[in-house]
Amino acid sequence: MEGKKFLIVTAGGTGTRMGAALPKQFLPLGGVPILRRTMEVFLRAVPDIQVITVLPEAHIDYWRTYCVKENFLCPQRLVKGGFTRFHSVKNALKYVPDQAVVAVHDGVRPLITPGKIRELFEAVLNAPAVIPVLPVTDTLKVIDRKDGKLVSSGEQIDRSRIYGAQTPQVFQAAFLKAAYGQQYDTLFTDDASVAERYGIPLTFVEGERFNLKITTPEDLVLASAIIDSTLRSE
Repeated sequence: MEGKKFLIVTAGGTGTRMGAALPKQFLPLGGVPILRRTMEVFLRAVPDIQVITVLPEAHIDYWRTYCVKENFLCPQRLVKGGFTRFHSVKNALKYVPDQAVVAVHDGVRPLITPGKIRELFEAVLNAPAVIPVLPVTDTLKVIDRKDGKLVSSGEQIDRSRIYGAQTPQVFQAAFLKAAYGQQYDTLFTDDASVAERYGIPLTFVEGERFNLKITTPEDLVLASAIIDSTLRSE
């Protein structure tokens, strides 16, 4: 039996690499805050999805005020971010029932398509965890820093076996909640790494090239260009 669908939006960072006055998730993209644009994609894909938004404590009131002022009608539970992404997701999982399926998505990945979201939710009905990935296209180098200089280690990497993980990463909630009972490790960089350490088998599907994570000013420029191009083609 299919459980209710939940979305945990991780937007608890302060966005220091963006160099803006506001955290990056609140910056405008095509006239709409990145975070709102991200959430709207999920609402189009799964209109009855239950949203849990993880935010920096100092900006919870800011986001609440924005939603009221701009009439952004998205019922959502606002949760305070933790010390790390791991702790933020763990805080949010308290509000997800074991029988549900849950997607965990970066709040600054607004270009995921509704079709991919629906595909991931469909796939998780037959697997405990579904992760979107893309093959790495750059040549990879293992570099050490010595005396302020970048020096090749001489190590060779087979690029054909290296993939980058994206979000949303979708789980049968009981499995993910059990995995988050583990002690925190600095190697936990996403939910898939937490689940894999716990022994949960991962199913991988092809991700989307435009599903980029907006982290730097250059990322924001690229995302704006993608949106402009999409609007012109409609």
